[in-house]
Amino acid sequence: MKITMIGSGYVGLVSGVCFADFGHDVVCMDKDESKIVALKDGRIPIFEPGLDALVASNVKAGRLTFTTDLAASVGSSDVVFIAVGTPSRRGDGHADLSYVYAAAREVAESVEGFTVVVTKSTVPVGTGDEVERIIHETSPEADVAVVSNPEFLREGAAIEDFKRPDRIVVGLEDERAREVMTEVYRPLYLNQAPMLFTTRRTSELIKYAGNAFLAMKITFINEMADLCEKVGADVQQVARGIGLDGRIGAKFLHAGPGYGGSCFPKDTLALVKTAQDYASPVRLIETTVAINDNRKRAMARKVIAACGGSVRGKRIAILGLTFKPLTDDMRDSPAISIIQVLLDGGATVIGYDPEGMENAKGLIAGMAFASGPYEAAVDADAVVIVTEWNEFRALDFVRLKAIMAAPNLVDLRNIYRPEEVTRHGFFYSSIGRG
Repeated sequence: MKITMIGSGYVGLVSGVCFADFGHDVVCMDKDESKIVALKDGRIPIFEPGLDALVASNVKAGRLTFTTDLAASVGSSDVVFIAVGTPSRRGDGHADLSYVYAAAREVAESVEGFTVVVTKSTVPVGTGDEVERIIHETSPEADVAVVSNPEFLREGAAIEDFKRPDRIVVGLEDERAREVMTEVYRPLYLNQAPMLFTTRRTSELIKYAGNAFLAMKITFINEMADLCEKVGADVQQVARGIGLDGRIGAKFLHAGPGYGGSCFPKDTLALVKTAQDYASPVRLIETTVAINDNRKRAMARKVIAACGGSVRGKRIAILGLTFKPLTDDMRDSPAISIIQVLLDGGATVIGYDPEGMENAKGLIAGMAFASGPYEAAVDADAVVIVTEWNEFRALDFVRLKAIMAAPNLVDLRNIYRPEEVTRHGFFYSSIGRG
């Protein structure tokens, strides 16, 4: 099938490349000319393991191309995916749908013959209705079926998630789109990936509900971690004990400095705003958002406590800046809030991250950057592990202690056992271990 992907950011690029790898003829379109030039030159604008090789192989095979010309690609397509950004809107926290609606207008002016228009972007309930209205208002003769098909991709594992999904959700109102979407996902359908057809509004809500539930699960175990510290329990054992219950499950029960990234912060907030608009408030999610915001600052206070109650004039090494490993994404990373509190407290902060430092330089003013974990730790009064990159999992503690000004290790991801660190003479602080 001929597919156009409008938006060549994280979701659009990964989805487009994977569709091409299935054998479809895919054009990834973006208005950012520099991004398209980079992609044509084989330079990938995001860090995602395996994506560069997949792009190269499908470009070579002639199944994947890149363009800034929306009209030319849409007119010859069977399916058009809208995968543009929906950031939180300044001032009120609602999802900013201006890019989605602008894309819908341009699609309406360019479609030829029956075309399925799919919202791949994460959008609030009712967005598909508005996209359909815009298309028909812009071009009354356009023969389109508007579909919701949310993505469920984890940064760092997006290709695997796309090709081996837990489920494929398709929301539609026009039954003609069912056959088309089944053909689009036929390689996965044949591999028995569950394909759930729903109404369009149900599909839109599934995405938000799923992310909100996972964010709530993270926040729950973080609160249990705080309680564990007070009562002398071990949150990792608590998580294992409840996670073995099949009704609960072990995933997303890892205590840490709070969630961040491109999805959970904006999606939980957008769900809260949508629920308020419909006079059906989601109190659990409202509380989750508030707790997560406060937690990031609380983690900075944990670092300050480990340094004797003040960081003024002290040197703090931060290991890990991105919101999770295997990505260069700094959006709403806990590291940002933690570092800002430390800087405000008078500390000198030196950070290192395997992939995220370039993005961090545009977000955090006043900190320095190192070329590796040991370079960051030189003369440090504390080393703080914020992101659990693999290269931080086997630090040489003898070497580390020798170069630090004071042997304080604050492990906000619990990647070490306390006895392993303390036998090397470190003062060790972690999460939820009484």
